[in-house]
Amino acid sequence: MSRFAPAKINLYLHVTGRRDDGYHTLDSLVAFASIGDEVRWDPSPTFSFRLAGPLAGTLEVSTPSANNLVVRAAQALAEAVGEPLTGTLTLTKNLPTASGLGGGSSDAAATLRLMAEVMGINDKPLLARLAEGLGKDVPCCLEDAPCCMGGAGEVITSAPPLPEVFVVLANPGVPVSTPAVYQARQGAFSPPAPILTSPRDATALAVLLHDRRNDLAAPACRIEPLVNSVLQALEGTDKCLLARVSGSGGTCFGLYATCPEAEAAACRLSAFHPTWWIRSGRLR
Repeated sequence: MSRFAPAKINLYLHVTGRRDDGYHTLDSLVAFASIGDEVRWDPSPTFSFRLAGPLAGTLEVSTPSANNLVVRAAQALAEAVGEPLTGTLTLTKNLPTASGLGGGSSDAAATLRLMAEVMGINDKPLLARLAEGLGKDVPCCLEDAPCCMGGAGEVITSAPPLPEVFVVLANPGVPVSTPAVYQARQGAFSPPAPILTSPRDATALAVLLHDRRNDLAAPACRIEPLVNSVLQALEGTDKCLLARVSGSGGTCFGLYATCPEAEAAACRLSAFHPTWWIRSGRLR
């Protein structure tokens, strides 16, 4: 049994304030890509965890297995329902780490959904409560559908249906620290700007997003100038409707109206920047 853990993309992200507990409050439209990791469960009398995939090595270096969000999510669910945790969980890592794509959070959310099915649990409020305890991005990843994210990430509401739109993700291969980006943020807070109606097509979505921004883009580019290089490269591709930093960086995304346009842009970027991580897909 397996579950897909899609890349999370902040189509826009406004930092609206800061709470007494130190967390910033946000207003963000979140979507998910057809590009992502995979979590697989195989039966076994005891529990074990393994990493696979092209980017498993980077995660092994940065995060001990016992502290991986996949392991923590599985353990949290088992403890909550009082059942022993068994089986082999395999995380196939395709997304770069510390990249603004919510990879760890999406992995944790996919694990909660997967292990709930393995254990025969149908308790959405329980999964939502566990998701909030695992990280601020995990609740929206548990939705696995376009949504509006508020609060410090835990307030999730439905988003209007999004049109068919294709995406190119590009990362220069350098991790960007989310806490460091928030600390480097300067200036006033932004007002919420939720999108209340469904855009008719990809161009209309891009127009709405142009009126919004990612408040973490500027500090991310100051901390890691390569992020700005990626952003400019995406903006220079043919037929790109919008290029933007996702989350706190260092991944940037470009939006395109058709699949061939996105694939052509990814191919061109890969030819000029062979060391970057570049993928094309669609918003789910």
